[in-house]
Formats: sequence, C-alpha cells, structure tokens
Amino acid sequence: MKIQYHREFRKSYNKRVARYPKLELQFKKQLAKLIINPNDSSLRDHKLIGKKKNFRSFSVTGDIRVVYIIVDNNIWLYDIGSHNQVY
Repeated sequence: MKIQYHREFRKSYNKRVARYPKLELQFKKQLAKLIINPNDSSLRDHKLIGKKKNFRSFSVTGDIRVVYIIVDNNIWLYDIGSHNQVY
C-alpha cells in the first residue's frame, strides 16, 4: 500500500500535529500499524456514516483521529484532528 496525502490533510497536519513532537511520533506509529495490520485493535478503525460514509477513521490518541479512504490499494489521508474537528 502507498500512502497519499490530500492537501487538506497536509494543512491540518501542519496546524494541529507538526508542532507537537510526541503527537507526531504517535501518528507515525499508528500509521505504521495501519499499513502492517489494518485490523489492529489499538487503531480503533471504523467506517464513517453520513456525508463521510465512504471514509474510514483511525485513532492516533484518545481524541485525535485520522480520516482516510482506500482507493486502488492506496491509502489517502484526508484529515487529522480532534473528534470535533474532523467529524
């Protein structure tokens, strides 16, 4: 699988994550887990509903989530932030 970054994700990442080294490290760990084993229970991965019904989400920390979609065996990251920011 190849990781792709949507421009909105890059903006959110720079604003909400990049300034915090511990959070950035945790994001990288969780992303690696997603690539290796998408069914890892620590990801708390789930399908979204409503307007974002084609997307999925996984947890970075207790409140930080990543919204993504899998297209042609590529993972497209669309947004990152707190529960309220991404949903």
